[in-house]
Amino acid sequence: MNKKNSLTLFLTTFLISTAASAAVLPGEGIRVQPVQSTLPEESFQTELVNRALEKLGYQVNATEEVEYNVAYTAIAAGDATYMAVNWEPLQKNMYQAAGGDDKFFRKGTYISGAAQGYLIDKKTADEYHITDISQLKDPKLARLFDANNDGQADLAGCNPGWVCGQVINAQIEAYGLSDSVRQNQGNYSAIIADTLTRYKTGKPVLYFTWTPYWVSDELKPGKDVVWLTVPFSVTPGTQKNEDTALANGKNYGFKPNNEHIVANKAWAQQNPAAAKLFSIVKLPLADVNAQNQRMHAGESSAADVQRHVDGWIQAHQQIFDGWVREAAAAARS
Repeated sequence: MNKKNSLTLFLTTFLISTAASAAVLPGEGIRVQPVQSTLPEESFQTELVNRALEKLGYQVNATEEVEYNVAYTAIAAGDATYMAVNWEPLQKNMYQAAGGDDKFFRKGTYISGAAQGYLIDKKTADEYHITDISQLKDPKLARLFDANNDGQADLAGCNPGWVCGQVINAQIEAYGLSDSVRQNQGNYSAIIADTLTRYKTGKPVLYFTWTPYWVSDELKPGKDVVWLTVPFSVTPGTQKNEDTALANGKNYGFKPNNEHIVANKAWAQQNPAAAKLFSIVKLPLADVNAQNQRMHAGESSAADVQRHVDGWIQAHQQIFDGWVREAAAAARS
């Protein structure tokens, strides 16, 4: 081989090596274990974050579905990496009990302004002038929502173990509703599906829900259903005596929540690109509602959710690419 060919080979090898080095992503060789609750409608927001992590080079394992309290414990212990659905202030107790800021990285707000509370069908609300849940102390009004003929109003409530169920039970007791209202707990998706069926047959319905979730696209507040106020604030645990009244004076029993990404603190400190990503991603609540409605309409498989993520990214490509660029830059600073 002559000197010219040797020089050409050297320069080619050098350029390839330099390009390969430049192409190394901050997450190369690092595994991520995401977790989420057993609620399928939380998959979209989790998988969107997973997709951005993959663009940063991280090897993302399949998302594990666990109960919220298990998720916090696993992340704090380092057995899981992150969760995209930390509800604040609703899950403040769980967050603090698992170690709080000493164990978790939590910066930025992923989804803002998530409402929660009680609703009834507008037809019944208008006919009987029901505006506040405390009115259901009246047995006659409570029996309007009696689905199993036991004389009590059936309130479609939360999964056992969810904080919202604890709040509902505390409020039922505090408002003197223990003899007239019963919270039905179990699989929320199944309970709310039964509620929707009851509504469609023209029967009164009473249920708890939150946004983002498909229910408020199916039963539109102000048109099909109305929010009920509460007579005063009741919040158990570390939120005890917290005022849940809104700025307009209305009190629906729950403060608007924000959803945050929480990650293992030590892992986040070792992975500045992922930490930056967790702190800057934002997802409009309306987009989650719309995606959840598509799941409710039958597009609920894992492949469907991935297709929904693809569609969201394509519609917001500049935003998504900006997240990845800013996160990658954080690893170089």
